[in-house]
Amino acid sequence: MQKKNLVYIIGFMGSGKSTAGKKLASSLGWSFIDLDRKIEEKAGKTIPQIFSQHGESYFRSIETDLLETVGSGVETIVSTGGGTPCHGDNMDFMLQTGLTVYLKMTPSQLAGRLMKSTDERPLLKNIPDDKLISFIEEKLVYREKWYNRSNIVINGIDLDIRLLSSKIKISLSLTDRQ
Repeated sequence: MQKKNLVYIIGFMGSGKSTAGKKLASSLGWSFIDLDRKIEEKAGKTIPQIFSQHGESYFRSIETDLLETVGSGVETIVSTGGGTPCHGDNMDFMLQTGLTVYLKMTPSQLAGRLMKSTDERPLLKNIPDDKLISFIEEKLVYREKWYNRSNIVINGIDLDIRLLSSKIKISLSLTDRQ
């Protein structure tokens, strides 16, 4: 039986999970899955449409179902949504089925990245620009109890993909096979 090598990239929205995930997958020669894109494919709608038409609980239900199906893959990098680890038993599931990597950033760093895309993000849609940092701070206080359970916590600013790839290989005992 082939060993499942799964890496889940987690962190707040705007932390670069999808970008880092694609680069890691390329670096390792693995598959890449963006969980948010899978949700949109399954629902046939964008995430903002899902939130506005069906609500967050419907979205989270689809998210959990799809997380469990991607968790059956082999040699895959999975970029999750910012709230994925914080709902149901998702973080426990990810810790049991793979390696988790938290791309950690400060609220001001995140706000700088998110300022231009608040309309595309359902949780930020009605947050005025002058309240964005305080909103992120509040969300991070809540979410970091899950995020900080990750196997690897790494600074998301100026992320060194080679360094992260090396840490993943060591954590998964892949160094002798690469």
